[in-house]
Amino acid sequence: MEKFDVGIIGLGYVGLTLATVMAEIGLKVVGVEKRADVVDLTNAGKPHFSEAGLEEALTRVTTSGMFKACEQLAPDSHCDTYVITVGTPLGPDGTARLDMIEAASRQVAENMQDGALIILRSTVMCGTARRVVAPILEASGKSHAIAMCPERTLEGRAMQELRELPQVIGADSQPVRDRAAALFRRLTNTTVEVSSLEAAEMIKLVDNTYRDVHFAFANEVARACDAIGVSAYEVITAGKLGYKRTNVPMPGLVGGPCLEKDPHILFQSVRAHGVDLEITRTARSVNERQPFETMGFVGREMARRQMAPDALVAILGIAFKGIPATDDLRGSMSLKVLEALRAERPEARIRLFDSVIDPEELDRLVPGCQVCRTQEDALAGAAVVLIANNHPALGRHAPKNMLDRMQPGGFIYDYWNHFSSLTPGELGTSYYAVGNSKEAVL
Repeated sequence: MEKFDVGIIGLGYVGLTLATVMAEIGLKVVGVEKRADVVDLTNAGKPHFSEAGLEEALTRVTTSGMFKACEQLAPDSHCDTYVITVGTPLGPDGTARLDMIEAASRQVAENMQDGALIILRSTVMCGTARRVVAPILEASGKSHAIAMCPERTLEGRAMQELRELPQVIGADSQPVRDRAAALFRRLTNTTVEVSSLEAAEMIKLVDNTYRDVHFAFANEVARACDAIGVSAYEVITAGKLGYKRTNVPMPGLVGGPCLEKDPHILFQSVRAHGVDLEITRTARSVNERQPFETMGFVGREMARRQMAPDALVAILGIAFKGIPATDDLRGSMSLKVLEALRAERPEARIRLFDSVIDPEELDRLVPGCQVCRTQEDALAGAAVVLIANNHPALGRHAPKNMLDRMQPGGFIYDYWNHFSSLTPGELGTSYYAVGNSKEAVL
């Protein structure tokens, strides 16, 4: 029988980075992933997504034999600890799916031996560990311990943050907390123990919902500044300069695999208890409708400039964020911008460019658009340019230089205020940004 220290169930972003780091510190790790192509890539030392430092580390641990991937746990192997890291996307009804959590729990229950520690790391509704995972494990008749240790790493910095961030440890008893904490203290010097599974589940939801609300207020400020006719960039930066009691972030598109769903999961967690989280619900609504509100302005500006119905529009930055850089399209608000553009201007010709995503992969994932290999190619002859994520490369060319490559009379709409520190004279009359999109006089 082959024995592993840790079994990671799910080799998506959370699972693969955790498995690699655990193997690097000397734990023997098996990773389970139902996608055969991901298993093959992993065993070849090739990540299936972009993450700083991951490929080099993955190559080391697969070559050394400390980490291997498979499609399912073998009957003749077992693990001391199992970590469930499968995804919990929102279903068509807007509630978090549990089918992958249930399937992973059943696989663990079948494979584990008496005394195994099972750690739930996926983002879930409060009560999932106790009401969904625990009954499946208990039905096996085997003794076990269960803990909730939520993932909190930032895409683009996971390999670093897994070694630096405090790890939250939630369990119902101190012996189980001690056992889970001992595992994660091999990664990082700091663990934070909380008294229950539910407290740990709630921490992840609260952390991300706080950020969503924070960003939603910035987007409300942008709407207010657009209405008044002042620059949100100026108002926000000047207002917090040397004034520590205010720290409003810059406005922008708010999405990604966590922020697009975690506030919904928090809201659902307490709705059954008769509680309505008004701020949470409204903040998510503000962030979700932003692409459609802003595209209304873009459409009006295109009409004001008498652009043809099939005008060429370039969208720069398709991954859900650019800092830290990622190729992740999950929860990408750039795709919502694309959706809103197609609704506003159905005949528009659309180009896409992303600084990280492989062009062939982007062409496969987002059909019906012309995918460009360089930013310069995307700009050439475009009537409108939409800067949709905050990758630093998208701010390297001044607006006037970008406009020189574009169709005469074209304009730029920047969701991330890459250039708002420039003077009005430097920006010209064909650059707009979220919170700075008042009508220009041509």
